[in-house]
Amino acid sequence: MFQDKITDIFFDLDHTLWDFDKNSELAFEKIFKENHPAINTKLFVDIYAPINQACWKLYQVDKLTHDELRYKRLKDSFDFLSYSISDEEINQMSIDYITYLPENNILFDGAKEVLDYLNSKYRLHIITNGFAEVQYKKLKNSGISDYFISVTNSEKAGVKKPHPKIFEFALSLANTQKERSIMIGDCIDADVKGALNFGMEAIYFNDKNVQISNDIIQVNQLIELKKYF
Repeated sequence: MFQDKITDIFFDLDHTLWDFDKNSELAFEKIFKENHPAINTKLFVDIYAPINQACWKLYQVDKLTHDELRYKRLKDSFDFLSYSISDEEINQMSIDYITYLPENNILFDGAKEVLDYLNSKYRLHIITNGFAEVQYKKLKNSGISDYFISVTNSEKAGVKKPHPKIFEFALSLANTQKERSIMIGDCIDADVKGALNFGMEAIYFNDKNVQISNDIIQVNQLIELKKYF
């Protein structure tokens, strides 16, 4: 479908290639084992995951700062569980979490297989709203950094997806044009609509089978990308 016109493929990282939820649970498991053994990690993560997503949506539109995001997602989760914890402990936990998170390297099923397949035909890139230092560690530790010619993060670009300027920045860094490029990601607003509104093609990685408009191209598993390329 895209073989004749696409030369550059841009991937989101978290929740698209790198399994954020599974790796996050492992990080919290280590933190709680060391400092808060009474907390049930699975229960906490079930609460934390949607709160974290909501905080990221606020962060994407500059309604939360970097530091506020790191604090609020933990504070709100503990408040929901009525678990007593000091601000000092939360701040230390946010530091530990960012330290431990990229130590884990679980990727979505088919990630390396599809990257191998695409890498032989296209130039691959990353566009992420994640924090630069942490994202580079995730790429390196999961063994996929060598697939990507360029990595654009929101700190480097000065704006976050879905802002058009981050796509402009990524194209400039990759030395390509939007007419020859496509974005693949899990966030319908930041990745897919952001790219489409900018004038790039886009594919939605819909592993949760969310109901979306029929005019948006989607895959439920990464390996399905092969049929479009």
